[in-house]
Amino acid sequence: MPRSRRVHFDCLTAMRALGEPTRFALVRSLLGGPRCVNDLCEELSATPYNASKHLRVLREAGLIEVEKHSQQRVYSLAEAFRTRMKPGTQTLDLGCCQFHLDQFEEA
Repeated sequence: MPRSRRVHFDCLTAMRALGEPTRFALVRSLLGGPRCVNDLCEELSATPYNASKHLRVLREAGLIEVEKHSQQRVYSLAEAFRTRMKPGTQTLDLGCCQFHLDQFEEA
């Protein structure tokens, strides 16, 4: 069962979390569906320690959820995040601003 520490989605917290390039890249990767930390590390050429730090920030911001499967942790976009995505696009609408996730260059 996914765990989440935040009850609601906060625009400012989300913007702060997405403002860091590695965290932004992690979120972009999760647009394709749930991923285990090893897959995310490989895709981003990040160490598990570094990726875990960034994943924790994203989880605390309410952007992602984590589910434990045996020894692995599988990360996915949080329901609050998914409901703010415009249907059929990769645009995140925070209310105060929009992130067009498909228009940013890879870091």
